[in-house]
Amino acid sequence: MFETATARPQGFAVRCTRALLSPWSRLSLLVVLLAAAGTCVLLFEPQRLLSDGWPAQLGGATAVALFAVAYGACTAAFVPRPLLNLAAGALFGSQAGLVAAVAGTVFGAGIAFGLGRMLGQDALRPLLRGRWLKAADGQLSRHGFRSMLAARLFPGVPFAAANYCAAVSRMGWLPFLIATGLGSIPNTAAYVVAGARASTPTSPVFLIAMGFIAVTGLAGATVAWFKRHHFRSGR
Repeated sequence: MFETATARPQGFAVRCTRALLSPWSRLSLLVVLLAAAGTCVLLFEPQRLLSDGWPAQLGGATAVALFAVAYGACTAAFVPRPLLNLAAGALFGSQAGLVAAVAGTVFGAGIAFGLGRMLGQDALRPLLRGRWLKAADGQLSRHGFRSMLAARLFPGVPFAAANYCAAVSRMGWLPFLIATGLGSIPNTAAYVVAGARASTPTSPVFLIAMGFIAVTGLAGATVAWFKRHHFRSGR
């Protein structure tokens, strides 16, 4: 009887552990984390702290590194990257601001990819039954690097959506991070330069940066328009 009573609590503990670590429990945790992050952004507006409340005593490489870490955390919490890129340019200038923004972009994408891979992939992959979903998953799984590079180069795909779609697919970590870093440079640079030259909005550099942002946005919308046939066909 003593052995039976001992076995029951152990069996109950095993069942509870399995339930807590099940795919749907982990997906629920991911949803809670994302909802909490979004709520914190709405309430506290951390993007304003990066520009208006940045400590004046911080400077040099330390400031750039800390900004990159804060940038990554903010992007993982759905703060729009254009605002952060403008802040990077305004605080550090074009060159150091670009380094901080790209590093923060890769860091934030890595956070989202890791969360999606650990907490959401097992639960969501069995749900990929629609033609569009299967086509997107196949594209990211088979051609991850070039697909993610294209998604980063053309700003038609939301940053967070691309992160979590890649996490649910079978795309590897290294192609994801490298493609994110390389593909984010052109558009990020345009926003950073615009932020650095915001005090002179009529300068040629500022106008060129804004023109580049407009052209890449239009190009991304055009590519997405033509790609719809590709996803509809499921190829």
